[in-house]
Amino acid sequence: MLLEDIALTSARIAQAAGRNEKVTLLAELFRRAEPSEVPVVVTYLAGRLPQRRTGVGWRSLRELPPPAAGPALTIAETDAAFSRIAQVSGKGALAERKRQLDALLSAATGDEQHFLVRLIGGELRQGALDAFAVEGLAAAVAADAGEVRRAVMLGGSLGAVAQALLAEGPDALARFRLEVGRPVLPMLAHTAKDIGEALDKLGPCAVEEKLDGIRVQVHKDGDAVRVYTRTLDEITDRLPEAAEVARRADAAQVVLDGEVIALKEDGWPRPFQEVSGRVASRLDVAGASSELPLHPVFFDVLYLDGEDLLDRPSIERHAALARVLPEELRVRRVPVTDPGDAQARTAAQEFADEVLARGHEGVVVKALDSGYSAGRRGASWLKVKPVHTLDLVVLGAEWGHGRRAGKLSNLHLGARRADGTFAMLGKTFKGLTDALLAWQTERLRGLAVEEESWGVLVAPELVVEVAFDGVQRSTRYPEGVTLRFARVVRYRDDKRPEEADTVEAVVGLLP
Repeated sequence: MLLEDIALTSARIAQAAGRNEKVTLLAELFRRAEPSEVPVVVTYLAGRLPQRRTGVGWRSLRELPPPAAGPALTIAETDAAFSRIAQVSGKGALAERKRQLDALLSAATGDEQHFLVRLIGGELRQGALDAFAVEGLAAAVAADAGEVRRAVMLGGSLGAVAQALLAEGPDALARFRLEVGRPVLPMLAHTAKDIGEALDKLGPCAVEEKLDGIRVQVHKDGDAVRVYTRTLDEITDRLPEAAEVARRADAAQVVLDGEVIALKEDGWPRPFQEVSGRVASRLDVAGASSELPLHPVFFDVLYLDGEDLLDRPSIERHAALARVLPEELRVRRVPVTDPGDAQARTAAQEFADEVLARGHEGVVVKALDSGYSAGRRGASWLKVKPVHTLDLVVLGAEWGHGRRAGKLSNLHLGARRADGTFAMLGKTFKGLTDALLAWQTERLRGLAVEEESWGVLVAPELVVEVAFDGVQRSTRYPEGVTLRFARVVRYRDDKRPEEADTVEAVVGLLP
């Protein structure tokens, strides 16, 4: 299959108004693809590269080589080129990556270049998310969409299921089931504004502490233990603490879902960034474990001694968890069997307040009768945590891609220094409606003091309210801090730049 097929389908999906049209376009594309090509096709259309990190940044995309006259670049050639680029390292790596990237782009047509630039930059938002891909795959081979979705959840990879499905037909779905040693995509939670809303929506439930750590899935089969991240990467060798806990579990076979955190001497959680750095390190694991020991804590069990528990209600899964792990290795929780009872609601709120007071992120409220919806944001899990906001100044913006082409999208956010200048804290393109994009493009171009191919630098006059999940240290920005998961709430026409939040205030939010 040619790269042009994906680029054109992507463009059509971006313009498609309804779900059915998107699914039809995907189904047609999948029917034309070879089974071996489908994992890459699916990944590209979801806006990701299979290689994840290639080392290519926006600077390498400022000046593109002349495009090819006609389409000839295949999916396989494109994927192989990105794999070679991702493997470049050492002295002169930046120049070599740029050389290889230009070679790839030179073989691409203008439409293909446009697609690749958005794909590399992580701004390919054409609506072909995994949910649409599942339905498109089902339509391509006349399979049941629900069965395809479950196979993806249990198989851990949309690409693997797609390849088997297109090669063998619907009968291939039967072999994708929960197996010890093969990770499944984790269940995720929706958001509720407060405890009361969560209790009203769910009915009988349990309120669990939400830990700001690394999500892990631990598989034990006899003496063999494997530890996986939420993205299904195996990190067993980097988390000996989690492996040791699993070996002590009172079960021959078990699949556990939980978090690993680090604690200070006073019992308060250490910052997420420290935990992430420890888990990411591949060197001297023994030394890292002694310097920053991690504490695994579990909240669910998906499989136990030959029995798949995914469809069992949450209350039964927790009872099974309590049988195999002691209390200190389980997330703390408060059952609320009657959410209409005033005392029960008060107890739930007091527990949530106490969790926050102990330095944790918030709580997750889980319906007692809910199954485990692997790979999905289940409506039966609702997270409740405080929302932080800051008033920051816009320092610049980058041109968008795809549906945002021609619009200034990715905002550069700054906090006020003591001397009246502004320090950049990070970027965000989230939370922007089409109307807001159009308005800010016109407004920012009017404030531009410098215009580059990537975007504009602007006079620090606009104040924007930004919500975020936390503050962490970062060497990428001048004051050494950045925001986690920043998104635009609104522009503050009522505030002047000198009223924006200070760098000192932001640093004060560090854990």
